[in-house]
Amino acid sequence: MNNGNGLLPHNDLFRFTPTGLLIAGEPDFAAWEQLGQQLHYIEGAVHWWIGDWLNYGEGRWGEMYSQALEITEFTYGTLANDKFVAKQVEFSRRRENLSFSHHTEIAPLPPEAQDRWLAIIERDNLSRNDLRHRIRRNPSGIEALQEPPALTGKYRIIYADPPWKYGNDMPDYFTEQADHYPLMTVNEVAALPIVDIAEDNAVLFLWVTSPILEESFQVIRAWGFEYKASFVWDKIKHNMGHYNSVRHEFLFVCTRGSCQPDVQKLFDSVQIIERSNTHSEKPEQFRQIIDTLYPYGERIELFARKQADGWKRHGNELVSQP
Repeated sequence: MNNGNGLLPHNDLFRFTPTGLLIAGEPDFAAWEQLGQQLHYIEGAVHWWIGDWLNYGEGRWGEMYSQALEITEFTYGTLANDKFVAKQVEFSRRRENLSFSHHTEIAPLPPEAQDRWLAIIERDNLSRNDLRHRIRRNPSGIEALQEPPALTGKYRIIYADPPWKYGNDMPDYFTEQADHYPLMTVNEVAALPIVDIAEDNAVLFLWVTSPILEESFQVIRAWGFEYKASFVWDKIKHNMGHYNSVRHEFLFVCTRGSCQPDVQKLFDSVQIIERSNTHSEKPEQFRQIIDTLYPYGERIELFARKQADGWKRHGNELVSQP
């Protein structure tokens, strides 16, 4: 049975009107919950309906924006966007479990790239902002769909610069870390099987920024290490922050078992090195410090971007490299 306008179904408990929802009697929780699920379904589907409706009208009678504006009272921007997305993303390609907003981001891409990114969204549970940033870096989605090789071997020295994902989102016009590489939550970083590749006596050098300082100890413990000391990289150049102008990062020194330096040389804990223009690139001086203090043992760099002599490497940005 429908309401007076014939737009939405109603029953003895819920009646839809143009100005609200009338609730009769005392529906139980199950009925209330079911209605909420139906409303969510309708809210997510309405943009598809509008887009498909407009595309049909255009195909049948030509340009229909003036009529659609009068009939629906939606803005031109809403109608144009819904029409574009519905036309670009074929019906068979659409995913019911993903929002219309997700489909909006992938609509400008070729069909094969749309398929890749829809699979990536589901796999990585991407928000719309994360998706937008990652598409900017890799429109085809080919590398993003690939998984880095499994972590294997045993290592005495581990060097890591995780792509930390912060809890806040920057405005679209501000360049942030997600514009440059896929990000990982603290839980995702902590879940990496580093404890399995670390020798019983090993050292971890972990890059940490101030916003993630407290949470980073969760990662250290999950990886089987204990915090011992830190270096501070004074970048000289400043970066925008929420509470101050940020010009430093931490390089934590953590150990597993007994792993004091092989060479008893004390480097200054504060290293003043001007940062480069490459986002998040760390100075090679820190690797030289590590190699000086720990010249012996197998070593691996996690989240590496380039090859370094004597180091194994592992990271997303290396997937397509030999």
